[in-house]
Amino acid sequence: LGADEPRYAQVAREMLARGDWVTPTLWGKPWLEKPPLFYWGAMISYWLLGVRDWVARVPSAALATLMITGLYFFLRRFFRGAELGGAFIAASTVAIFGFARGGETDMSLAACFTLAMLAWLAWHGNGDKKFLAGFYFVLAAATLAKGPVAPLLAGLIIAIFAAAQRELRILTRTLWWPGWLLFAAVAAPWYVLVQARNPQFFNEFFLQHNLARFTTNLYRHPHPFWYYSPVLLLGLFPWTVFAVAGWLNAIQHWREPEDDTGRVPARKFLVIWALLPVIFFSFSQSKLPGYILPAIPAWILLATIYLQDRIDHVAPLRMWLGTLHAISVAIICGAVILAPRLMLHPREAIPGNVLRTAAIVAGLVLVFVLVLLRVGGWEMARLATLVPTILALAFVIKVAAPIVDEMQSARPLAQQLAAYPKAPIAVLDLHRGIEYGLGFYRNQQMEAYRPDAGRRLLIAPMDSVSVPREKIFVGEYGPTRLGIWWVER
Repeated sequence: LGADEPRYAQVAREMLARGDWVTPTLWGKPWLEKPPLFYWGAMISYWLLGVRDWVARVPSAALATLMITGLYFFLRRFFRGAELGGAFIAASTVAIFGFARGGETDMSLAACFTLAMLAWLAWHGNGDKKFLAGFYFVLAAATLAKGPVAPLLAGLIIAIFAAAQRELRILTRTLWWPGWLLFAAVAAPWYVLVQARNPQFFNEFFLQHNLARFTTNLYRHPHPFWYYSPVLLLGLFPWTVFAVAGWLNAIQHWREPEDDTGRVPARKFLVIWALLPVIFFSFSQSKLPGYILPAIPAWILLATIYLQDRIDHVAPLRMWLGTLHAISVAIICGAVILAPRLMLHPREAIPGNVLRTAAIVAGLVLVFVLVLLRVGGWEMARLATLVPTILALAFVIKVAAPIVDEMQSARPLAQQLAAYPKAPIAVLDLHRGIEYGLGFYRNQQMEAYRPDAGRRLLIAPMDSVSVPREKIFVGEYGPTRLGIWWVER
């Protein structure tokens, strides 16, 4: 889907075909936008399972699973009793679930960054140097996932936490020279080798795709400063209400005296971790939803801790909070019912029967969640949320996903073109996602149409005014009204 997934999948395929683990290439030319961690994972997946679209997503799914396992063990260490619920919450959060099923670099960064932060917190809690070593090792992996943003964010979070604790020696203890050596041993070799083989790497990667991406609108993703507020709230669904409540509750107990459990500083750290990436990327001139994914696990932990505290202390459920949570779950579940119709007919009014069905589903979910919360209180909060969420995800995968395949993916079009396996293809006025998708599925670069390029298949919208007059009609891909023609010199 989109332009990034097929590009990254194709880069990994070319690296595997060449046996080159250093220089990413796209159509034989260096592609130096991102470091190689995702590509390495996809190369291994291709080698084991063959080159397929779903195989390209295995690295993201595997790293997301590893991250959720890390969250489980962290909760078992610091907030015992919350670990299983926290793992379910993490696995069912929209942002985690969605990016774990994507063939992109965002989950690679988020998972490695999360494991690094958890390792650092474990070291801060018990002083065991193996956790500090783990912090440097996984942070190096995060640097191989998306570059210098990983150590930068980690350093800012730890520095602010040290200032909040009024213990600046936390910084000096963190700057452990064996850890620096481990970090360099893991992260530096690829950067050194890729620069040696590609002298343009420093300019393209560091100056253009890191510095310029943050400070300018070079890559045309402008959004207002507040853009990440709704992105965060939607990404935390269906646990948004509890995540926000957990963050506010942690702020209220900020000055609580510390004890031997390590929970108080851990909560402070989570408050900072949850907020800093969101604020940091709000200043970026180029904004995409995946940028704040490294913050999501901190919000998940705060939601988990908030729920478990109330279960452990048999606190009465605040019904206004439960009602707000039930309404948010109901609205999103109703919206899921509308999604297929909106994708198929985005410019048409939604029929009354579809609206009624969505309203009925939302009403049933609202009643279901409210009843379980009224009967079972905090004990039932996770179950009351997970049941409609799992059903909604099943609907998305089984009903909405085939429509996404038809409307957004190049796979069905590539299958239609399979009758012409060796034909050169030119594209005209085509969406980038379809163009790059065709390139991956056919393992063939799509060229922009030129009148003097010779005989080839031309793919263009049926209503395009730029299609040449002299052509032979071959067929049409109906769902998106793309025409297929033979064109001569």
